[in-house]
Amino acid sequence: MISKTTTKIVNLTFFQIILLLATSLMTVTTAEARRINPHYSPVRVDIIDDSGKVFRQINTGTRASGVKRAYVQAKRGKRYSLRLRNLSDRRVGVVIAVDGRNILTGKKSWLGKQEKMYILNPYETSTYKGWRTAKHRVNRFFFTSTSNAYANAWKDGSAMGVIALAVYSEKPRVRYRHNQSNSFSNRASPTPLAEADETGTGFGREEYSPTVKVHFKPQNQATVKHFYKYEWRSTLCQRGIIKCHDRPRKPNNRFWPNESYAPYPPGMNRNDYRHNKGHQNHNQDNPIYDD
Repeated sequence: MISKTTTKIVNLTFFQIILLLATSLMTVTTAEARRINPHYSPVRVDIIDDSGKVFRQINTGTRASGVKRAYVQAKRGKRYSLRLRNLSDRRVGVVIAVDGRNILTGKKSWLGKQEKMYILNPYETSTYKGWRTAKHRVNRFFFTSTSNAYANAWKDGSAMGVIALAVYSEKPRVRYRHNQSNSFSNRASPTPLAEADETGTGFGREEYSPTVKVHFKPQNQATVKHFYKYEWRSTLCQRGIIKCHDRPRKPNNRFWPNESYAPYPPGMNRNDYRHNKGHQNHNQDNPIYDD
């Protein structure tokens, strides 16, 4: 009896050890993955136009852990949206600021956990098209000059031309409540000077965009922060961010026409001059022809 009981206890302890080792291995593997890729993000971010075309992102090569920085080529007057996909198996909250202003409240943002944020369910993809002006309405994002930017209306040029996101993991909780796309947590946030005519985001046309409020407790620190500096093509070329092979247009000059050679006189063509001198008219009153 003692022998059998001892065997059962040993077997149970053995499986517990195996479980603990497996859990530890998973933890080490995740930590190792983060160490190998310090820019790991549970959320993929695409900046897209209304046709679904993705704006190219040019990474800056920043070495800061938990931070992603990239340039984006803006197109004047083009409407754009932010398409986010949660790559993880848990809910995440995302604070989004365009030109330094929270897109849910319009207030100056510091990407803090106390600000209003959008919530993404596990593996969910959602698209954010503009400044939220009501529960079911947004006004579209579009690329424009700083003088016409939404942030400039509040005399805030502190983060002009930057799309910024902070991703927060959810604190563990017992109950899980399913929510719809474009949901956000009801967390309030606590406003400055644009000068150069660079890039900014305007306050565009109104569109329907339904939302629901959900309960969400974020972790104290953001998992990762994304920063996208959008610039006109000419600016990216000047800074050497992209390689540009465009030849500059030469200004028109009345002393230097686009043609490389002198044109034929009006009413004349090449055939009139192809024959040798024997066929030419030597009338001195006609200066068009020359011996």
